Amino acid sequence: MTEMPSSGQETFQRLSCDYENLSSRFKLQDRNYQRQYAHLYSERLISMRPGLEKAARRKWGEDAPLCHLYQLVSGEKQIVVGTLFKSMELKPSILKEISEDRNLTPQPVRERFFSDSDFLVLEDELQRVVLTGNIDVQTAITGTVIAVKGFENDNGKFEVEDSCYVDLPSIEEFPPLDDDRYIILMSGLGIGSDQTDLMNLQLMVDIITGQLGTADQQKMFSKVVRVIIAGNSLSESTQDKGVLTTAKYLTRKSQAGTVEGVKTLDHILVQLTSCIPVDLMAGDFDPANSSLPQQPFHRCMFPQSSVYSTFNSVTNPYEAKIAGIRVLGSSGQNVTDIYQFTTMEDRLSILEQTLKYGHIAPSAPDTLACYPFYDQDPFIIKECPAIYFAGNQPRFQTKKLTGSCDQEVLLVTVPSFQETKSCVIINLRTMDCQPLIFSANLSSS
Repeated sequence: MTEMPSSGQETFQRLSCDYENLSSRFKLQDRNYQRQYAHLYSERLISMRPGLEKAARRKWGEDAPLCHLYQLVSGEKQIVVGTLFKSMELKPSILKEISEDRNLTPQPVRERFFSDSDFLVLEDELQRVVLTGNIDVQTAITGTVIAVKGFENDNGKFEVEDSCYVDLPSIEEFPPLDDDRYIILMSGLGIGSDQTDLMNLQLMVDIITGQLGTADQQKMFSKVVRVIIAGNSLSESTQDKGVLTTAKYLTRKSQAGTVEGVKTLDHILVQLTSCIPVDLMAGDFDPANSSLPQQPFHRCMFPQSSVYSTFNSVTNPYEAKIAGIRVLGSSGQNVTDIYQFTTMEDRLSILEQTLKYGHIAPSAPDTLACYPFYDQDPFIIKECPAIYFAGNQPRFQTKKLTGSCDQEVLLVTVPSFQETKSCVIINLRTMDCQPLIFSANLSSS
């Protein structure tokens, strides 16, 4: 325990709790990029098929037989399990890069890539079939494993009557806490940008570490047992994308844009790690591998913070048990990618859907880069988390989701600190969740 000074005579002790890192499946043991992604899709379907068949029987009973696609009989009602593929005319293509290199007319720049001409295909181990009927094309995602009930029509397409996803896994019982314990989720610090507001960032650090605030506030923040930083600690502006196309002799004496940003981040982190455990995840704009799962930063990047055992560089996605409570989350690439390729507008709803799909990143590897796993899919959700979060979202949102077996999951979208000047605090005893908004206005008005 570390002591937190207060403005009066009282001194508060920093509370602690049990901790277990459960992210070993996201760490790459070997890095073989020669494999095809077909192995990953095959492993995903094989692993999730038993759960889908069980969910289908629970929902539809013995109303129709379960079969593979090659066993379909035209006109007969049947249930099939497979992986969705969404054919999208506007999906980004290598042809765009070629057209730019050859000075051809480039494709228009888009932020979202769905269109009315999109259609769905269901694929299993041996065959594929086009889906029509009662299934929403525009909210569907390539890579989702799904069970559909219907029949093959005269055109050779499968007419969907209903569909279902895998049931939520059972949730582990965790011991009740006798006192409040808090964790803080933050993301998108955006260090290194001209827009970085270091005053608000320092204000947040000082309040968490007990250097500022009233006695009541210091007492509450002394019960914060862990801080999780969910990616994009550095700004996008620190990425030197032009260095790859610039002659080496022109960049010989130049310094990478991330160097000063990492130094500033280390200065922020050492203030936190000196009194509280911190888990640092990589994000889109951070100096780490770009494909999921992103690997932990090397400790030598943070010479001041890494001195403390409370500094933990972790994977993205990240899973851990904090005070016996399972926490699972990502830096938000999975949610942002699904937003770009569907008509779903609400980020919390997208996060909820990934939990219902039983998969953290169903759109990987189709539109979201990931490692070509061969004999496993680490993104499958096999244990139900009590807290499920996504970082770097436009705004704070939260919801408690109840599963079919009364599992309760707290869903949280963590806002970008650079954009909103806010982070999220969660009470592990009551599962109450609220934003913390910081404002350091030094103007005379």
